[in-house]
Amino acid sequence: MYYVNREQIERRLHMLPEIVEVLQSSNTLEIKDSGLLERYAIERALHLALEIVTDVGSYLIDGFIMRDASSYEDIIDIMLDEKVVDASLHAVLIELVRLRKPLVQEYFDVDRGAASALLEQLKDTEALTAFAERVRSYLDQEGIEL
Repeated sequence: MYYVNREQIERRLHMLPEIVEVLQSSNTLEIKDSGLLERYAIERALHLALEIVTDVGSYLIDGFIMRDASSYEDIIDIMLDEKVVDASLHAVLIELVRLRKPLVQEYFDVDRGAASALLEQLKDTEALTAFAERVRSYLDQEGIEL
């Protein structure tokens, strides 16, 4: 029997629509061209998105006793291996988690070009919404109820 804390997963997934709204409301795809407040809002939304994705992945890995992750990227790889996400969603999520170090540790020298490319990809693919749907579907398939 697995112990998966669906309540904590859902609390995190419920944040994604607000994050998507912030990202969708951006007036530009080039973050460097945004006003100061908008730039910080986009960067914070990207940061929260990647933290939610990795937190949810960690809950799944721990709850289903999947192999241990060695990095943030490995969390995403494990979700692909376990068929929580498909290859196209995996590709977007890998790019998202690769922004963690620049956004959290190297914030004074962020490559806004890479962040802008990801912002465009997130807007076009609705990856964050798809991620929430895939996680919920996986939990339902495994019989994990709220």
